[in-house]
Amino acid sequence: MPSHRMPSEADIISTVEFNHTGELLATGDKGGRVVIFQREPESKNAPHSQGEYDVYSTFQSHEPEFDYLKSLEIEEKINKIKWLPQQNAAHSLLSTNDKTIKLWKITERDKRPEGYNLKDEEGKLKDLSTVTSLQVPVLKPMDLMVEVSPRRVFANGHTYHINSISVNSDCETYMSADDLRINLWHLAVTDRSFNIVDIKPANMEDLTEVITASEFHPHHCNLFVYSSSKGSLRLCDMRAAALCDKHSKLFEEPEDPSNRSFFSEIISSVSDVKFSHSGRHMLTRDYLTVKVWDLNMEARPIETYQVHDYLRSKLCSLYENDCIFDKFECAWNGSDSVIMTGAYNNFFRMFDRHTKRDVTLEASRENSKPRAVLKPRRVCVGGKRRRDDISVDSLDFTKKILHTAWHPAENIIAIAATNNLYIFQDKVSSEVH
Repeated sequence: MPSHRMPSEADIISTVEFNHTGELLATGDKGGRVVIFQREPESKNAPHSQGEYDVYSTFQSHEPEFDYLKSLEIEEKINKIKWLPQQNAAHSLLSTNDKTIKLWKITERDKRPEGYNLKDEEGKLKDLSTVTSLQVPVLKPMDLMVEVSPRRVFANGHTYHINSISVNSDCETYMSADDLRINLWHLAVTDRSFNIVDIKPANMEDLTEVITASEFHPHHCNLFVYSSSKGSLRLCDMRAAALCDKHSKLFEEPEDPSNRSFFSEIISSVSDVKFSHSGRHMLTRDYLTVKVWDLNMEARPIETYQVHDYLRSKLCSLYENDCIFDKFECAWNGSDSVIMTGAYNNFFRMFDRHTKRDVTLEASRENSKPRAVLKPRRVCVGGKRRRDDISVDSLDFTKKILHTAWHPAENIIAIAATNNLYIFQDKVSSEVH
């Protein structure tokens, strides 16, 4: 899947998401396109070989728009994709840009009806005087067709840019969050949503933080969490009140005064929050670390992992080139024992929660040959370095792994590196174990 040409802006992947079984993988890009990959079944000749992911369907989800009231261009870029749990043979997913959420249905057709009484083979109505006998239409096999159809459009719910969507465990509702508000939608109702969080101050000059991400609890349909640019997490319970401005729990780590700097507030902003599959823990990513929080302990995270601590001395130049505002995502493996997040130079990091071992791996064309084993990489800060080490001064900050996803049950990961999608399996996490 790696491409050798210079990427156009529209081809840059902006989100990656496995469905609930892991058989399908969807990516969205800055050009408003969604590409769905399907895992091929295991071959009969090699029953234990894993199926590869091949392109299943590609469609244009969003187009660029213009808000005439505010004289603003609305980009077609796909901010997030979320799969709905499968209810029948069809698959469904939600995709969103800055303003509009769409529900898409993906179906397969491998048979077509033939032998209509009132239409000819091209679908035109026959002259009724020529119809002298009735026939029973029959289904004939045809080449497999994947059809993607728009089912619903959820528009006009947000004044600010949508940064996250999350489907509830009740399979009937979902929420969408922008910088200042979170809305609750019913999947069957497009013309209204319920505002469940509103942190907009009466005077915008009093604004001190914005919402950066939000997610529903995987098992309790009344609980959700949202993160803020101040580094805090608020767990809310929809049973307590219709408007969840008063959180049930506030998770916040006290700042170490010895580390205080001009950049403290920027690098403490949480760019992603994910509940563990068990629902007991939350994973958050800020600029330099990933943290694991226990839902029963608000005072501090139970685990903190340094993603690229060697960048602490480079914050000034990262601020000047705007990299300090990059929003990295994080992911759990299926058993919640290993966590993954991206870094610069097309590096991504994995941390084993039990052994406390970690590894840096690289998503690059050299490593993307089938069955290639990824070699651990090391970044060195001082003068002395081993042969394969890379100096912190030669890291490429234009190559960044912002979007990652982990198969819900197996050790298969999807890594978006600019306009390339890399899929690594099995051997990847054995590097960590």
